[in-house]
Amino acid sequence: MKKIAAVAAILLIPVFSLAQETPLPFLQMVDLPVAGTLPKGSYVSSIRLYPHGGVLGALSIGLSDRFYFGVSFGGENIIGEGDIHWNPEPGLHLAYRILDENMLLPAVSIGYNSQGYGPYIKETKRYTIKSRGFYAVASKNYAFLGDLSFHGGVNFSLEKGDGDSDADLFVGLLKSLNPDLTVLAEYDFALNDNDVRSLGSGKGYLNVGVRWLFARRLAIQFHVKNILQNKHNVPHANREIKILYLEHF
Repeated sequence: MKKIAAVAAILLIPVFSLAQETPLPFLQMVDLPVAGTLPKGSYVSSIRLYPHGGVLGALSIGLSDRFYFGVSFGGENIIGEGDIHWNPEPGLHLAYRILDENMLLPAVSIGYNSQGYGPYIKETKRYTIKSRGFYAVASKNYAFLGDLSFHGGVNFSLEKGDGDSDADLFVGLLKSLNPDLTVLAEYDFALNDNDVRSLGSGKGYLNVGVRWLFARRLAIQFHVKNILQNKHNVPHANREIKILYLEHF
């Protein structure tokens, strides 16, 4: 019951007050981080629904215009019947933007994220999609038929129970179709998930999605993940829904 209460607390934190309207920023594409941050004194709560009855609640808080931290918790079979398989511990996310974007240079952020995605595998002490661990990411925005941004980074996951401890690379983009709709696409090279005991088969993880902004502070995202079928045990793609809400203190 305590774990259920913890998830409920994360998901129910938004109180629809009359706070100043601020557009909902991107902190991630689908799974991968961007160099965006939260305004000071704001927070984003989210709920992610994924296969096997999975639910992941998260909360990120902007402590300054450059630094935010977040926590997350969830598990499998929360929606459905039978026993719930909780994640072994809450996820922690810290991010600090060390360089602001200008005409020539991208924005750059460094951070740490211990939250992986999909089922947790006890035998190898890892999530199906490994957490980023320590990472650095650069983001550059352009005005091209709306907003267009490119993102790329490097990370070092601490989930090494499968024997694959390589550093990893990732890239992605965001493209607005209109003020309400944004297309998301990302590719994780999965260099730390391609050894003999790993889940990945060497193709990397290609994920796409779309964000629908209902209002300036409320959005829903639809994701299609693992399009390249980069898994030995689950070779097909999967679908997710993520709901996000921005509020101020």
